[in-house]
Amino acid sequence: MRILLIEDDQSLADGIATALRREGYALDHAPSGKQGMALARAAQPDLIVLDLGLPDVDGLSVLKSLRGYQIKTPVLILTARDDLPSKVQGLDAGADDYLTKPFAVDELLARLRALERRVGSAGSAEVVIGKVAINLATHSVSYAGDPVRLSRREFSLLRALAERPGHILSREQLEDKLYSWGESVASNTVDVHIHNLRKKISPEIIQTIRGVGYKLGSPQ
Repeated sequence: MRILLIEDDQSLADGIATALRREGYALDHAPSGKQGMALARAAQPDLIVLDLGLPDVDGLSVLKSLRGYQIKTPVLILTARDDLPSKVQGLDAGADDYLTKPFAVDELLARLRALERRVGSAGSAEVVIGKVAINLATHSVSYAGDPVRLSRREFSLLRALAERPGHILSREQLEDKLYSWGESVASNTVDVHIHNLRKKISPEIIQTIRGVGYKLGSPQ
């Protein structure tokens, strides 16, 4: 899951970035509204976290521009404006949720998980494929009822496939879900993660579609 954070407060952005990456999210950060709009169009994030008090373009104007470009990505607003009219204005402009500063990181993560479930095909916190259960809320995986320990990247790759069951994702699409914009990625990184997932869970958990990409299998 790839998130775009549009926030000019570098200290706050660093704290959010650390928390999100620890949870397995790939994160792109834009410190201004103009950069945020450009990244939203170029990086095609799954979720956007948008501060309203930006130095160059007001966050509401950024949001309206994104919706004007037909970018339907879920947007969570961050703001110190806690009055009701401001909240209504933000939601009416196209925001999907609203979080007032200061906030607890746990609440931010919970709200992002809720938006994440909307992005997923079934809107459910759990995806079950054969004997494999993938819990998108708790970031846990089990096989035949036994817990499976995965690295952050391994879970992120499995989650990317689980969010689109039955669909084939290319190596490039999977890399986009795992790594931030401009982050260096070794050519065999996805292959290594897939090898580890097959070893830890089941050889059939991920199917290779030659010349196209990968999709979830159905281990029995």
